[in-house]
Amino acid sequence: MKLLIITAIAEFEKEIKKILKNAKVKTFSFKEVTGYRDSTEDALETNWFATEMNENTSILFYAFVSDENVDTLFNSIGEFNKKQESLSHIHVAVTNIERSN
Repeated sequence: MKLLIITAIAEFEKEIKKILKNAKVKTFSFKEVTGYRDSTEDALETNWFATEMNENTSILFYAFVSDENVDTLFNSIGEFNKKQESLSHIHVAVTNIERSN
């Protein structure tokens, strides 16, 4: 069993739900969150907001998934990210679960 964590901009919500369904992940949790990006190291001409901390509406998914579903999810998310023309991508991480009850 693995713990899967997915973060992305809110606009990717439908695509993430579709990816989870195709990977046979039937149960997951979802939360709207506020994402922050420190742009103090960006060149001034590329910082449209003229602030140091940019805030955006993001989403967080997490689910307990079986080992065999992890590769399918990572491959699907990788394919989705390759097709994106924007700088924004779906971010995914997985951790081992040592014990659960």
